[in-house]
Amino acid sequence: MHICFLTHEFPTKNLNGGGIGSFVKFLGEKLVENDIVVSVIGFYNVPSEQLESVDGISVYRLPRSRWKFARFYDNTKRLLKKIDEINEINTIDIVEGSELNFAFFSKKTPYKKIIRLHGGHHFFAKELGKKPALWRGYQEKASFSRADGFIAVSNYVGTQTKKYLNLNFKFTTIYNSVDFTKFKRNTSTKLKKNTLLFVGTICEKKGVRQLVQAIPMIKKQFPDVVLNIIGRDWKFLDGSSYIEYLKSFVLQEDKESIHIIGPKPHSEIPLYIAEADVCVYPSHMEAMPIAWIEALVMGKKVVASRIGPALELIKDKETALLVDPYSSEDIANKIIEVLSNAKEAQIRADNSSKDMLLRFNPEEIVFQNINFYKSML
Repeated sequence: MHICFLTHEFPTKNLNGGGIGSFVKFLGEKLVENDIVVSVIGFYNVPSEQLESVDGISVYRLPRSRWKFARFYDNTKRLLKKIDEINEINTIDIVEGSELNFAFFSKKTPYKKIIRLHGGHHFFAKELGKKPALWRGYQEKASFSRADGFIAVSNYVGTQTKKYLNLNFKFTTIYNSVDFTKFKRNTSTKLKKNTLLFVGTICEKKGVRQLVQAIPMIKKQFPDVVLNIIGRDWKFLDGSSYIEYLKSFVLQEDKESIHIIGPKPHSEIPLYIAEADVCVYPSHMEAMPIAWIEALVMGKKVVASRIGPALELIKDKETALLVDPYSSEDIANKIIEVLSNAKEAQIRADNSSKDMLLRFNPEEIVFQNINFYKSML
């Protein structure tokens, strides 16, 4: 079997590619271990096409279109050409992409097309109270009409996407997972007391602004608290930096307490998690967040958002604490509760690690994916 993934987020040696890219790398490696051929194609900031073998995965990095207009057309044309070239060398059985990927593919192709619902345009727009853009909305509906199968990373994202697109498609829920050999309980690393950690794209919908605004309230009881923020920057439509925008909310007296570290290689994330006292993820919306899974399986104290799919991942007050992500006060109060009651918080963390090992076992998740792929052939 030959599976080809479409993603522009596959991690490089020096940078974490984001949640979806990390998941594709994890799943791809596991598929290779099961004698399945894996290719990855995506557009990156490279001057010319690059081919790299990463742990048995063939990664094709194509340069982004330099056209001033209709870049989607140029990118799609080159993507389809690359798929055809690879298919001639080693027949592709399945091409897997995101909600938008298949908008300009043919309905009939020699390979099956699978959409994995990580949360598409309609989903996030509607969940965040915004109106879907006409062009992206059209592309998404067109993509769904051309796909042959659907995997949802949570029941919530599958159900809500069906409702928002007003389409009656059948989906199979397969949760995300992570490599438990890399993300595991670490008792040898010294814990940095009262250190908070956020990992994710540094943008508004991740709730990082509200987290920053919670720090002055937390410092009233824990003046030595430190917040480390790890992730890549996000750009506004005018090209300006969200990180620079975020800095405007950092008070002068809090500058030594808030460290915006920026992106880090995915291989370094387990160490940052191990050192943290509390991992905080106040996202406004997620589909099935990889970063949360990584912290929970490592048995860390976690404060996360009370949002759609959260209850599929977290048992509130049993494995972690859930908060209103739009309320800096609630975020601050829950973090203070965790820091003030370390023993109770550690019991929840221990529960989370056990729960994740049972429900998000990577071998079982991989088995579910392989069975789904086989069912499509």
